[in-house]
Amino acid sequence: MTENHSRLRVPTTVSRVAPAYDPVDLIDAQFVAEILGLSSRGAVSVYRARYDDFPEPVIDLGKGRPMLWLRADIETWRGGR
Repeated sequence: MTENHSRLRVPTTVSRVAPAYDPVDLIDAQFVAEILGLSSRGAVSVYRARYDDFPEPVIDLGKGRPMLWLRADIETWRGGR
Protein backbone atom coordinates (compact mmCIF):
# COMPACT_ATOMS: atom_id res chain seq x y z
CA MET A 1 0.00 0.00 0.00
CA THR A 2 1.48 3.33 -1.05
CA GLU A 3 0.65 6.61 0.62
CA ASN A 4 0.61 9.93 -1.17
CA HIS A 5 2.65 12.47 0.78
CA SER A 6 2.68 15.12 -1.93
CA ARG A 7 0.71 17.52 0.27
CA LEU A 8 2.97 17.03 3.27
CA ARG A 9 5.08 20.13 3.86
CA VAL A 10 8.33 19.50 5.65
CA PRO A 11 10.09 22.58 7.02
CA THR A 12 13.66 23.01 5.94
CA THR A 13 14.62 24.79 9.17
CA VAL A 14 13.47 24.63 12.75
CA SER A 15 13.20 27.98 14.44
CA ARG A 16 12.23 26.64 17.85
CA VAL A 17 12.20 23.22 19.40
CA ALA A 18 9.60 22.63 22.07
CA PRO A 19 10.70 20.91 25.25
CA ALA A 20 9.77 17.27 25.63
CA TYR A 21 7.16 16.43 28.26
CA ASP A 22 6.18 13.08 29.67
CA PRO A 23 2.52 12.63 28.66
CA VAL A 24 1.75 11.34 32.15
CA ASP A 25 2.60 14.80 33.54
CA LEU A 26 0.20 16.65 31.19
CA ILE A 27 -3.35 17.48 32.23
CA ASP A 28 -6.24 19.17 30.46
CA ALA A 29 -8.62 21.81 31.80
CA GLN A 30 -10.94 19.18 33.28
CA PHE A 31 -8.16 17.82 35.50
CA VAL A 32 -6.96 21.35 36.33
CA ALA A 33 -10.49 22.11 37.53
CA GLU A 34 -10.56 18.94 39.64
CA ILE A 35 -7.20 19.71 41.27
CA LEU A 36 -8.32 23.26 42.10
CA GLY A 37 -11.78 22.21 43.27
CA LEU A 38 -13.54 24.17 40.54
CA SER A 39 -17.02 23.29 39.35
CA SER A 40 -16.13 22.91 35.68
CA ARG A 41 -13.32 23.10 33.17
CA GLY A 42 -14.76 26.41 31.97
CA ALA A 43 -13.87 27.92 35.34
CA VAL A 44 -10.20 27.44 34.44
CA SER A 45 -10.58 30.24 31.86
CA VAL A 46 -11.92 32.51 34.60
CA TYR A 47 -8.91 31.71 36.79
CA ARG A 48 -6.53 32.37 33.90
CA ALA A 49 -8.05 35.83 33.46
CA ARG A 50 -8.33 36.59 37.19
CA TYR A 51 -4.88 35.51 38.42
CA ASP A 52 -1.80 36.92 36.72
CA ASP A 53 0.35 34.21 38.26
CA PHE A 54 -1.81 31.32 37.04
CA PRO A 55 0.40 28.83 35.22
CA GLU A 56 0.45 29.05 31.45
CA PRO A 57 -0.36 25.90 29.53
CA VAL A 58 2.74 24.20 28.17
CA ILE A 59 0.77 23.17 25.08
CA ASP A 60 -1.75 25.51 23.50
CA LEU A 61 -2.96 24.47 20.06
CA GLY A 62 -5.01 27.63 19.52
CA LYS A 63 -8.56 28.83 19.89
CA GLY A 64 -11.05 26.03 20.35
CA ARG A 65 -8.27 23.44 20.66
CA PRO A 66 -6.99 21.67 23.77
CA MET A 67 -4.58 23.25 26.22
CA LEU A 68 -2.39 21.14 28.45
CA TRP A 69 -0.67 22.07 31.70
CA LEU A 70 2.01 20.37 33.72
CA ARG A 71 0.37 18.80 36.76
CA ALA A 72 3.28 19.96 38.95
CA ASP A 73 2.78 23.60 37.87
CA ILE A 74 -0.90 23.50 38.85
CA GLU A 75 -0.22 21.73 42.14
CA THR A 76 2.56 24.19 43.02
CA TRP A 77 0.30 27.14 42.19
CA ARG A 78 -2.51 25.67 44.31
CA GLY A 79 -0.11 25.12 47.21
CA GLY A 80 0.84 28.80 47.19
CA ARG A 81 -2.78 29.88 47.67
